Amino acid sequence: MSASRLVTLTGVGGVGKSRLALRAAVGVRRAFPDGVWLAELAELRDAALLPQTVASVFGLRDQSPRPIQAALGEYLADRRLLLVLDNCDHLLTACGQLVYSLLGDCPKLRVLTTTREPLGISGEAVWPVPPLSVPDLRDPPGKREVGRYEAVALFLDRATATVPEFRLTEDNYRTVVGICRQLDGIPLAIELAAVRLRVLSPQQILDRLADRCALLATATWDRASRHQTLRSCIEWSFELCTSDEQLLWARLSVFAGSFNLEAVEAVCAGEGLLRQDMLELITGLVDKSVLVTDKHGSELRYRLLDTLREFGLMKLRDRGEETRLCRRHRDFYEQLLLQAEREWISPLQEYWLARLDLVHSNIRSALRFCLTEPGEAESALRMAVSPWRFYWWSPGRFSEGRRWLDRALAQAREPSVYRARALLLDSQLAVVQGDFDTGRSLLVEGKALAEQLGDADSLGRLGYATGHLALWGGDVPAAIVAYEQALAAESPDLNQRLDILQALLVAVAVAGDARRARTCHQQVMAITEPTGERRHRSHARWAFGLSAWQQGDLRRATELQHQSLRLKRGLNDVQGTAFCLEALACIAATEHREGRAATLLGAAEALWRSMGTPVAPLKPFFDNHRDCERDARRALGGKRYAGAFREGGRLTFDEMVAYALETQQGAAATPRAAGPTPLTLRERQVAKLIARGASNEDIAGALIISQRTAEDHVEHILAKLGFASRIQVISWYLEHQALVLPD
Repeated sequence: MSASRLVTLTGVGGVGKSRLALRAAVGVRRAFPDGVWLAELAELRDAALLPQTVASVFGLRDQSPRPIQAALGEYLADRRLLLVLDNCDHLLTACGQLVYSLLGDCPKLRVLTTTREPLGISGEAVWPVPPLSVPDLRDPPGKREVGRYEAVALFLDRATATVPEFRLTEDNYRTVVGICRQLDGIPLAIELAAVRLRVLSPQQILDRLADRCALLATATWDRASRHQTLRSCIEWSFELCTSDEQLLWARLSVFAGSFNLEAVEAVCAGEGLLRQDMLELITGLVDKSVLVTDKHGSELRYRLLDTLREFGLMKLRDRGEETRLCRRHRDFYEQLLLQAEREWISPLQEYWLARLDLVHSNIRSALRFCLTEPGEAESALRMAVSPWRFYWWSPGRFSEGRRWLDRALAQAREPSVYRARALLLDSQLAVVQGDFDTGRSLLVEGKALAEQLGDADSLGRLGYATGHLALWGGDVPAAIVAYEQALAAESPDLNQRLDILQALLVAVAVAGDARRARTCHQQVMAITEPTGERRHRSHARWAFGLSAWQQGDLRRATELQHQSLRLKRGLNDVQGTAFCLEALACIAATEHREGRAATLLGAAEALWRSMGTPVAPLKPFFDNHRDCERDARRALGGKRYAGAFREGGRLTFDEMVAYALETQQGAAATPRAAGPTPLTLRERQVAKLIARGASNEDIAGALIISQRTAEDHVEHILAKLGFASRIQVISWYLEHQALVLPD
């Protein structure tokens, strides 16, 4: 890794490439000031989603029509970090192309990948991961020495975890060595064998492995024979499972990523397996190291290692059950989405966002089944449309939502309510990404179908989508008319009515109609407050806060924006947070707190950039943004504005929220120093550089000192001023500039 910017760990499945990559990454993390980042690709099956998956690791959201790969390259351009891509096997070409592009655009980036074969691009250093070391039976060491060999050490570790009293003895150590050699030192195979000590002696394990692997007796020590060894060990482990465990293993292979007991009972029970037996069978597979457990909060989830999932899927196909199980899998996750939609207007919003994020891989898998299985395209439309307000509107999923909708619309062409909904939703997603031409085209087609169907639900969605295009395009009066028409359709869907009311509130607030804004706000609150719902309330507070600012009630406007931000906690509403920061920046500029306004604009800009959606195309809000920026620049001057803006962009998401809320942990905490500065001359120089947006590395270069010394100066400044973050230093500097250093 010191000699190459791309290192690829290769080797057979189960040899430990992933564990070695993670251990190596931890070992070198101090060499990367911008961190070590892991993208796990085993569950990803669509190569087109690779750039988005990698970008999401860094918090970049695919919400712009421009390729997310461009935003990823831009983000990584000046960062010194290590990116680990784990399990590239099934995406080899796509991974090679992405890595080649990123390494070319990002000179400080280094990449570590794991795969069964090299990516095959220039500059790649390939490190074949060997199996664990095993003793040579032709010259066997004594009992004391064999434990020093890696394979034997792993076997002993897993053996004592299974049978605590197990020890290496003069009677069994040669047998243990034989097991490790028979398994070619492959870690996964050794783990699968060791757990059998609960029911078999070491000699029985060796005898069965020898029978299973007899055909390999004359095989050469190469990778192909190790593939056969692992396959034989997995086959043997499968045969030692009960018939019910074998059947469940095969059926569990339809899951992508992790799953819980509820999902197992719904998808795998029946046709030979009783629902009440699922927990016992799951426990048996966990005990045999077939299933891995993961804990998420209070819930225990399970997953198959990729190699064991591939084996299970082969067995499922052999039984002729793959299509039936995939359909049951699809039905379960479709019902999960429908349940989330039914319970959305409730206190469960944070729960559902977290849960759906956990099952994202399974939702993708279900959609992929619908689009590859004949006759299931209508189901794809249904699945793609139902969760839009809380799934495709989540950070990073705009483009993915459009991709699934486009594919489903291309296949399910018969007129239906779901096709109308899909066209209108696809239009909205295109518009919010700034792709107005596509949004307009989809709206025209959706309008024709909705009017043909004539039902209240379709007409309500049509009015909402029409208003959406008008509002984001800057035609606020037309948006208000469209939203009013949508409300007049009187759709029975409460979610939809709230969406329309919320949108109308935004439109009348932007139009400066304070009376109607108050009325719409009251209507949204009347519906949502008794339910414990938060997202609509948060948006309504933000929009009503805009109206209060326009009316000159700055205290009320600030209070409403703060309420909006607090309601967003746990909802991962990045776009809504950016809108709140923009609004608070406008309020700060009106209050002549231009330094704060500039910092808030910098933080908002970082969020817009992470979403790939600049504020400029959002015409109703861009005028406010432009005026705020102009006023802050004029008051601060170019250098001070740039420093405050840059520092806002360097905050973490949590720090942005704390700063916006003016909490003690945020940057707006009251400065301790009211009189002469307590800082030394050197510390004042450092504070000035911080105020201009300099990093520790920049400070070290400017003052010709080591980076460690620069870090010490920053820590001393924070301690002397009683601050918790660099952003507080810039606020203090802007207020005490005359006491610090002349420009």
